[in-house]
This record gives sequence, C-alpha cells and structure tokens, in this order.
Amino acid sequence: MLEKIDLSKEVDKETYKKVVEEEGARLGLLQRECKAAGIPVMIVFDGMGAAGKGVQINRLIQALDPRGFSVHASNSSNEEAKLRPFLWQFWTQIPAKGRIAIFDRSWYQIVQEDRFDGATREKDLPGAYQDILSFEKQLSDDGMVIIKLFLHISQEEQKKRFKKLTNSKETAWRVSKQDWKRNKDYDEYLKINEEMLENTETEYAPWTIIEATDKDYAAMKILTTVTARLAYELERKKEQADQKADSQAVRPQERFHNGVLSGVDLTKSLTKEEYKKELSRLQKKLDKLHSELYRLRIPVVLGFEGWDAGGKGGAIKRLTSHLDPRGYQVNPTASPNDIEKVHHYLWRFWNNMPKAGHVAIFDRTWYGRVMVERIEGFCTEAEWKRAYQEINEMESHLANFGAVVLKFWLHIDKDEQERRFKERMETPAKQWKITDEDWRNREKWDQYEAAVDEMLVRTSTTYAPWIVVEGNDKYYARVKVLRTVVEALEEKIEQVKKG
Repeated sequence: MLEKIDLSKEVDKETYKKVVEEEGARLGLLQRECKAAGIPVMIVFDGMGAAGKGVQINRLIQALDPRGFSVHASNSSNEEAKLRPFLWQFWTQIPAKGRIAIFDRSWYQIVQEDRFDGATREKDLPGAYQDILSFEKQLSDDGMVIIKLFLHISQEEQKKRFKKLTNSKETAWRVSKQDWKRNKDYDEYLKINEEMLENTETEYAPWTIIEATDKDYAAMKILTTVTARLAYELERKKEQADQKADSQAVRPQERFHNGVLSGVDLTKSLTKEEYKKELSRLQKKLDKLHSELYRLRIPVVLGFEGWDAGGKGGAIKRLTSHLDPRGYQVNPTASPNDIEKVHHYLWRFWNNMPKAGHVAIFDRTWYGRVMVERIEGFCTEAEWKRAYQEINEMESHLANFGAVVLKFWLHIDKDEQERRFKERMETPAKQWKITDEDWRNREKWDQYEAAVDEMLVRTSTTYAPWIVVEGNDKYYARVKVLRTVVEALEEKIEQVKKG
C-alpha cells in the first residue's frame, strides 16, 4: 500500500497560502466549539523518520489557541516509562474534555521501532495490537476524537534529509544509528508500518496518509484533514444529543443475578490466638517477599472493595504494617473531583498504577463505575455496561506487563453492618467513619448486591481474580487477605525466577 502512494504531490505557494488562511481560521473556530461542547481531541503524528513531524506540528498549532492544547513528544528511552505498562504514559497524557493533545509519535512505537529493533518480539505483537485497539476504542466510546496522521516520504528523500541534519552540529544529534539502519533497510521497515496501518485502521480512529515530500502540501493536507474531522464530530455530537432527548424513557433495570454473595459462608472465624499467630507469620513472610518483588521488578496492584464498614481499612493496615513504605502506595478513592470528571473514568487510576517492583493498593477502585455510578445514575446505562470489558482490558494490559493483580470484595451481612454502624456512632474516635450517606446506601442493599454479583461474574479472570472475603469475623478476613496476597506473590516470584 505505502509503496503505491504518489509522493510527488506538491502545491504552489498561492494555493497553499489561501488554503492555510481559510482553514486556519476555521480550525480556530472549531477548537472553540469543541471546547464549548466538551469534546476532547487527540492528534497523532506518526510516520517515517525525517518526514517532518515536528515541522508539521508547529504549522498546525499556529491556528490554535495555545491555552487549549498540549504537545507530547514520546521518547522510547524514557526510563520512567520503561518501568510501567507501555500504555501508561499515554493514559496519563490524555486530554480533558474540551482540550487537544498532540502526540509527536505515540503508542505505535511498540509495533514500529521497537519491533524493528527487536525489543518487541513477534509473539507479543497480537497482544500489543489488541492493547492499542482497546485503548483507542475505550477513549472513542467516551467521546474522544482520535485523528491519526502518517507522514510518508521515500527512501531517497529520507536519506537526503538525514544527510542535511547530520551536516549541521545543531541538528546532527537528531539522527541516530538506528535511523540510518531503518533507512538502509527501508523496505523492511516500510512493511512493518504497513502492517501497523492495516491492523489499527478502524472506523473510530482511521489513519490518514500524508504525502510529506513537499512540506507545504503536507501542511495543507493535515490542516484540512483535522478541520474536516472536527466539523464532522461536532455535527455528530449534535445529532446524538437530539437522539438522546427523544429517548429518555426509563428502562427497567436488568438483574444479572447469579447469587454469588448469597452463597458465601459468613460463619467462618478465627480465635484471637489463631489470628495473632497467623498474622505474625504472614506479615514476616510478606516483608521478605516485598524485597524480592523489588529485586525482580514485579509490579503489584491490589484493589479493595466491599460493603460500608466491611473492614477494608483494617485489612489494608495489617497488609502494609510490615512493608517498606518506599515500595508501596495506598490510594484512597473518593468521588471524582472537577479535574477527574473531565477525563475518562479510568484516567485517575492509571495515574496511580505502580512502576515495576512497587505495590499500589486501592481503597475502592475503578469498579465504582459498575456499582455506585450505576446505581446512583452517575453514568449512563451504555457507559456502565461497556465498563466490564474496558476494565477487563485494562487489567489484562497490567497482567501482560507482568503485574500481579488481585481484587478483594470484603463481604458482611446486613445485620453485621448495622451493628458496626451503631458501634461507630457510639464511639467518639470512630464517629468520623459514619455518614448519613452510609445509612442511605443500606436502603439500596438489594440493588447493590445484584450489581456486585454481576461485577464478580463478569470481571473475575485468571489474570485478575476476585477474592470474596468472608468478613463478619475481622480476624478471619484479615488473615485471608494476607494469605491470598502471600500465596499469589510466591507463585509469581517462582514463575519469574524460572523465566
């Protein structure tokens, strides 16, 4: 495909000047309209080395209000990024609603340069493509406009530009040995890029090939491509709003009720002596395992959910008491703030994912999407229904990076919750833990139980299992959490050592 592209296309100065003036003014207007409509935009500049990505980004942004966009240069040698799943740095850079993020190269490096250099193995390519597609689909479903531009030049033109750059002391650093290797093996690298384009061409995030030999022609095509897409997306959003207004009938709530929680044996317990003995043994073991995790660069993600007063805080406290505080982070999850509300709901969690060798503990998690947000109407039915797959894909990406992912549901019955609520109200040091909202949530116990049952069934996977913790007895619950974590870490460490 790429070898058939006519790279001789060019434009005369007068035509270029006229189009840029007209489309530039239009782009400025569209940027303001996207901001008003709360539409986030990602523009990806990719393509062959020396195709002029930096130059073209600079030309495009001349028409934009600098307060409404940011430019991100992806660097494959970034040490911080290497310690995280490859999509982490891009999840943390996605724009808020109404803003534009421009990427000079992007998440496609893993299936382009990294593949050519041998850093991405052939057997890992299907997983990498799937991660990329799910990333773009999740963002698109949430309202993100994704514009992908592939700047293309010939082998001869690339060689000429490389020589020009290396002949100047100021720009010689921009051409690496790998750049020259890709030019030498141009056909091989071109084939890799063709496969990338074919595997990631979608209706919601299509590629546009930019003939970049003539820089004016390339700039003109980029500008018109961006303006046409933004105009289309604004019109589409208006149509969707009209359709939504016409379909506000309340649907009966589905009850995907497998009765997972109803089958939990809440009579399980430990004596105080058994508890103390097991607690001490497991905490000492966890201390040693924590050092091994760091040495072997194994990341760990632990999520805690459960009924109000279910014992999450107590379990987390016993879990972390013997861990090196430099190697873990507890992330309490509250209602999203104003900044978090204008991003994809997973964005705030991606910001707190651990780097290799570290532990991230979440006191309440991304599962709020399919529980409280679902029950309280903070998201649409379509949004929480697609969240199951989105969450599974995120956790799969973490697991593929080598992370241990465990999720705990701390389960108690309604009577035990009421007893703990009353105890908190009667104990001055614990009164801050109980709120009117806690009592209100009890009235929706059956709705929450149905939502939790569906969540457990749809999102407990081999790579990120749910562990239901029998929590009426706090001693039993804390020990079960510790034992589960210890066993999972021992298994993972053994796997890594065996290679």
